[in-house]
Amino acid sequence: MNADPTLRTVKAWPFEEAAKVADRMAATGKTTALFETGYGPSGLPHIGTFGEVARTSWVRHAFTRLTGLPSKLLAFSDDMDGLRKVPDNVPDGERLLKPYLGRSLTAIPDPFGTHDSFGAHNNARLRAFLDAFGFEYEFASATDYYRAGRFDAALLRMLEAHEEVRQVILPTLGPDRRATYSPFLPIHPRSGIVMQVPMEELRPQSGTVVWRDPEDGALIETPVTGGHVKAQWKADWAMRWFALGVDYEMSGKDLIDSVKLSSAICRVLGAEPPVSMTYELFLDAGGQKISKSKGNGLTIEEWLRYAPPESLSHFMFQQPGRAKRLHFDVIPRATDDYLAQREKLRAQPDMASAAWHIHAGEAPNTPEPPLSFAMLLNLVTVSAADTPERLWKFVRNYAPGATPETQPLLARMVDYAVAYARDFVLPGLKPRAPTPEERPAFLALVELLRAHQAEIEALPPGQPQAERIQVDVYDAGRREPFIQVMKDGSPGVSRGWFNALYQVLVGADQGPRFGSVAAAYGIPETIRLIEEALAREPALPGEG
Repeated sequence: MNADPTLRTVKAWPFEEAAKVADRMAATGKTTALFETGYGPSGLPHIGTFGEVARTSWVRHAFTRLTGLPSKLLAFSDDMDGLRKVPDNVPDGERLLKPYLGRSLTAIPDPFGTHDSFGAHNNARLRAFLDAFGFEYEFASATDYYRAGRFDAALLRMLEAHEEVRQVILPTLGPDRRATYSPFLPIHPRSGIVMQVPMEELRPQSGTVVWRDPEDGALIETPVTGGHVKAQWKADWAMRWFALGVDYEMSGKDLIDSVKLSSAICRVLGAEPPVSMTYELFLDAGGQKISKSKGNGLTIEEWLRYAPPESLSHFMFQQPGRAKRLHFDVIPRATDDYLAQREKLRAQPDMASAAWHIHAGEAPNTPEPPLSFAMLLNLVTVSAADTPERLWKFVRNYAPGATPETQPLLARMVDYAVAYARDFVLPGLKPRAPTPEERPAFLALVELLRAHQAEIEALPPGQPQAERIQVDVYDAGRREPFIQVMKDGSPGVSRGWFNALYQVLVGADQGPRFGSVAAAYGIPETIRLIEEALAREPALPGEG
């Protein structure tokens, strides 16, 4: 691909980051850029892990468009790390994992019984998800890299600079840890535990370290090469950057200090650290940081159960420097925001839009869904459609020619809407009876729809019918208590009317334009829905 330096002016954070990498490449003379994203497989993969890979991929694509240079994305799993605690989200973890605390993740049996090790299981979960999204990446296992000798030269260099590396880390440690700290963690030759012990002797000439076994006091000499030691993680991060020549890696706000320390160690080893970007953390519904071990927040599979993967990508793209709550309630809005940008991408490509980056600059070749996700959720609600097949009946009222074959994205959204409404919308809905003050507006809407039914049904399905129904919705609401005088003195309709429509007919506080919902539901069914609501007994004082 030819370079396009003018893309530096695009006001989008992936291009801003790509420009920094381009400047680094120009300074170093490298002709292939290495992007890296790290993953600690101590718990099951979560959406934050995906977010880092997605965002790095967008920077990488922007770099390609900007410079025309080749690049590679390395998804690196620190699976040689020792298991420090039992993850909360592993079934029967206390029994299955506690006996192996301290061992490398790839030296622990898989509690799920599907892979050679716990680390391999979690790596497979990560890779399956990244593959499902179509990411272009190369997977790297720390265990494989250490054992294959790919870090040997860097580890020998760290052994030579052992005291300098220590001096970077020591000011950040307490007195006890300071006295024993070494960047090397030898693997116990018998137990396989990743040992945190002081070094009794350093032997750069032979490439070994000597340490004392805390169990029996015996001195053990261990090579730093060949996977016999694991570097402490800040030193490990720096060693990896140095060994592989990493040019770009982003990380969360909680790792700001770690990035500074690892960057200093990288310079001690003799290389310039990569360009870095700090992103804000994802929070759960309670405002707490999402944790792999706790399993709070949304899992990868949960989002994909209720919405298309591109909606998650859109959520990840927006304002990476701002903390966002990541829970089930954000899914519908993220889905419709993505659909809106996707439609704009087809009409007029904008390199600053999320959809441009999600689809690598090419508009999808599938048609745009004629109904929003919010409208589908409302149709499920008013119709009590408990299967996709039942929901399709109302979808075809709005878009008669639509089929799962001609509208593949819509077909997926129908499935998602039924599942989401079943699990999160319907259980919490409590439609209320209209108040005596509201009843005249609902009665008027029934009369208007019945009087204009033939006229409405003669119009083309979809938006023409929806717009005509919306006229009746406004006309019905132009009465007390909903009438609102506009600036020009004409009678308008307050938001209260539309809130009342959804509270009474659906049990929600708001929804999409009611005319669109009614057009898809059908005039007779909409009239029946309103009449059932009018027949509902009003709540007694003090009842919800």
